Amino acid sequence: MALVALVARLDRPTDRLTRAFAKVEGVRITEAIVIAMREALERWRNRETPLETAARLRAEFGIELSKQARNPLPRPVYDQLACED
Repeated sequence: MALVALVARLDRPTDRLTRAFAKVEGVRITEAIVIAMREALERWRNRETPLETAARLRAEFGIELSKQARNPLPRPVYDQLACED
């Protein structure tokens, strides 16, 4: 496994927050940043389901689904799109 150095120039408030988080977690600053980024990404991923995202975007752009569009396509259609028989 290769070692990669992380050099970050943090402003004072960010530096204070990072150091406080590292102290609370009992880890080095680099590890604190990794933990915080993982948690932020996880929150972002779980913020809404794909169905919720689709509904939000439809509402945002004023798109209404027809009754037919609400039904999933049959499996052979997906197989054809994937070039599978």
